[in-house]
Amino acid sequence: MTDDSHLPDQELLARIDITRPHQARVWNYWLGGKDNYPVDRELAAILAVTYPGMEDIARHARAFLGRAVRYLAGEAGIRQFLDIGTGLPTVDNTHEVAQQVDPTSRIVYVDNDPLVLVHARALLASDPRGACDYIEADVRDPDTILEFAAKTLDFTQPTALMLLGVMGTIMDDGEAYALAKQLMGALPPGSHLVFEDGTKTVKPEAAAAAERLRDQGEVYEYQLRTPAKIERFFDGLELLDPGVVSVSRWRVESDVFGLPAEVDAFCGVARKP
Repeated sequence: MTDDSHLPDQELLARIDITRPHQARVWNYWLGGKDNYPVDRELAAILAVTYPGMEDIARHARAFLGRAVRYLAGEAGIRQFLDIGTGLPTVDNTHEVAQQVDPTSRIVYVDNDPLVLVHARALLASDPRGACDYIEADVRDPDTILEFAAKTLDFTQPTALMLLGVMGTIMDDGEAYALAKQLMGALPPGSHLVFEDGTKTVKPEAAAAAERLRDQGEVYEYQLRTPAKIERFFDGLELLDPGVVSVSRWRVESDVFGLPAEVDAFCGVARKP
C-alpha cells in the first residue's frame, strides 16, 4: 500500500468496509472506545464468550505500551518512535507518552485502516517542539513504511520500532520474522524493538476455541504464538529484563499487592547492539 495521508477524509471514509470486522475497531471497542461498528461489536461479543478476558488483555497491552515508551523516552533516551499497527487513537498514545517525557520526540504511526487515518488526523496532535505523522501502509510492505517514515524520522539516529499486536496478522512464522528483521535492519545501533502479541499459553483451551473460529472463517485471521516463538523476534538483539513475559508483568510500576495475573499476550523490549 502507499501513503494516502493526503486524501480528503470523505474519500477515506468511503473506503471503510463496515460489513467485515476489523481488528483495530474490535480492539477499540474492548478499550471502551466509540470508533467501531455493529459488525465489530458482534465479533467482540463472540470472542468474549469464546475467550473470556479479552478486555483484560487489551487493557494490559495498552498499559505495557505506556510503560515501555516511558522507559525508552526516559532512561534509554530514545526520541524517535515508529509505531506500526497503531490502531485507533485512544488515551496515552505513543506520542503523548513520549512527549510528556521529552516534547521534542518524533513519532510516525502506521496502520492499514482508513478509519484510523481519519481519526489520527483529528486526534494525534504533536507538541510543536516535536513531530507526529501518520501513513497508511501495511506491515507487509516495509519498504513503503521506511520510505515515508524517513520524511519525519532520521534513521541515522536510534529509533524505537513498535510492533504491538500486529505481527499476529502475519500467519506464516517465517514471513513474520523476516518482516521484523527487515524493519530492524534499517535502524541504527541503539535502536529498540518493542514487541507484543497474542499467545495461547495462559488459557490454552480458550485459545484453541478461538483458533477454530478463525479456521472456520468466523473471525479475522490472527496467529497466536507461544512465548518461545515470540522470543525469536528478538534474535540478534539484547533483550532487556525481565525478558519475554506477559504484558501484565513487564516492569510493573507497583507490586505492593503482588504481580498481576498473566494474560495471553506476551511482550518484550530489546536493544540493537
